[in-house]
Order: sequence, then structure tokens, then C-alpha cells
Amino acid sequence: MSSVDVVVPCYLYGCFLRECVESILAQSGPTLRVLIIDDASPDDTAEVAGALVRADSRVSFRRHASNRGHIATYNEGIAWASAEYMALLSADDFLAPGALQRAVEFMDCHSSVGFTFGGAIALEDGKMRPLAVASELRRGTRVLPGLEFIKLGRARNIVLAPSVVVRTSLQKKIGGYLSELTHSGDMEMWLRFAAHGDVGFIDEIQAVYRRHPTNMSHGYSPEEDLLQRKAAFDHFLSACSAVIPNIHYLCIWLTRQLALDAIGCASRAFNEGNIELSARLSDLALDLDPRVGRSRRWWSLACKRRLGLRRWELIRPAVDRLRGLSASL
Repeated sequence: MSSVDVVVPCYLYGCFLRECVESILAQSGPTLRVLIIDDASPDDTAEVAGALVRADSRVSFRRHASNRGHIATYNEGIAWASAEYMALLSADDFLAPGALQRAVEFMDCHSSVGFTFGGAIALEDGKMRPLAVASELRRGTRVLPGLEFIKLGRARNIVLAPSVVVRTSLQKKIGGYLSELTHSGDMEMWLRFAAHGDVGFIDEIQAVYRRHPTNMSHGYSPEEDLLQRKAAFDHFLSACSAVIPNIHYLCIWLTRQLALDAIGCASRAFNEGNIELSARLSDLALDLDPRVGRSRRWWSLACKRRLGLRRWELIRPAVDRLRGLSASL
């Protein structure tokens, strides 16, 4: 029978830890271990983890004497894992019933797949709603060739992290998370996996992602997000140049997609009345790829700027209606 080690890094999430771990222990199918790593939390994480260890022999626990940060904790978990498959599940998230069995059975049948991901539900203020996936993924559970997966993202992270299960041997081969990518480390990791194998998409709800004020994803500006993604691409392309054919063209393509995304962010900032941020994001887009100055997105933003914010706000409802009509044709 296949085995899965689920690493649960925890910092200040003692209030969520039990629900997370119990969602893992309730999984059917593969042999399980839960590996909790407390990064010196000043809350009751150690007490909750200790109770979980005493209640179930499948649970193990380590506690840091001082805080090391999430990247070091993730990498410690990777080193600790020894099962055929592994997952990193933040203590504030939890798994959907049957998630591990679906992922493992799929990977058992498809040895070329290095990792799987699937759908997820967002939980916020007691309300649940499905998180959108890329439209190209709405064709059922299937194997995605690595390069196809990379291009599907169009310079964005399309993977919902709590839904991921990886092949442990490949994880150890390609290495751990990069300390300098505090915001885009997940994205760079999925790209690295895709350079070394196929990717599996599980067309099911695999996990629940909890949204709350202390999420690590909060607090990043659009500029920081774009620059972190650019850093992720640079590291990925450098690390995988030997295994990806025509990597120069992939570099050009990814950079252009990121620049187009920067224009989109600049347009949204303009709509929100943040003219200064819009200008900075536009400059960033041109720095990334000067050719986007000839794109349709750039022309659309330039038209809005020429109109000015007040006149744009007056005609925007009509423009949105026209766009909706065109999309439905």
C-alpha cells in the first residue's frame, strides 16, 4: 500500500491545528504519518500538538527553540519525510475527505507525474466558496505535460497549495524551497517540478484554504507580487536550463506574460483611483518587456488615461456592458 507523509508547519496557528490534523488522520487509502513542526509559536501550539501525539501514534511532533521562518521549516519537513508521497499542509488549512486517496491512486497509475493538485474551497468568516481554477483545467482529471502546465499559468500561480501531493523522491531530487522567495516560493517549486515531469490535475475539491487576517499571503503590494514572480522565474529558468529545450524562448514568453499582467494591475489601480500606483506598474511593465507598449492592453490603459479618471468613471459601465456582450458572442 502507498504511503504519505503530511508535513504540518505551524506558527501561531494552535487554534487551527487540531482541525487540520484530524482532516489528515480521517483520510482513507494510503498509510499515513503526520509530521508537525512548531516554529516556536508563543501560543498553545505545543500543547495541542502534544495531545494529538498522545491520541494517535501516526502523529509526530518537533518544536523549534527559536523561530526559523516558514522556508526553513518547509525544508526541514522535506528532509524529515520518507514516505512514497508527501504533502505540505499549513496548519490553518485542512483536507477534503478522500483527497489523499484520489491523489495517490492517480500518481500510482501515472509514474511520470511528479505532483498533483486540484480544486479547493475558501473558508472565510464561516462561509465557504469554491476557488476558481484556470478555465483550461475544466476538462476533468488528467495528466498535463510539464511544458503545458507552465504555459497554462501565463506567469501566474494556478496551483492551490493545500491541494498538492508530491512524489517524495522527486522532491528530494530537485531540492527544497528558496529562502529569498518568501512570497513566490510555491510557484517556483511547481515550475521546477514541471521541468522534471508531468503534472496531475485532480478535478475534485481536494482541500479547504482558510482566509483570515494573519494569512502569510496578506501584505504584499502588486509591485512586490510582480517582482517576486519575476524572481521566481529567474531562479526556475536558471536551475532548469539543462532540462528544458528552447529555454530562451520560454524566458521571453514568461517575461512578456508577466509584463502584460503588470499592465492589467496598472489598469485596475487606475480604476480604483490610485493614479500613482498605476504609473509605477506601467513603468514596471515596460522595464520587464518594452514591446508591451504596443499591446492592446497598453492601448486600452492609455485611452483611459487620456480620458482622465472622472470621464472614465462615467463611461465605464457602458464599456463593461459591451465587453460582456462581446464575451457572450
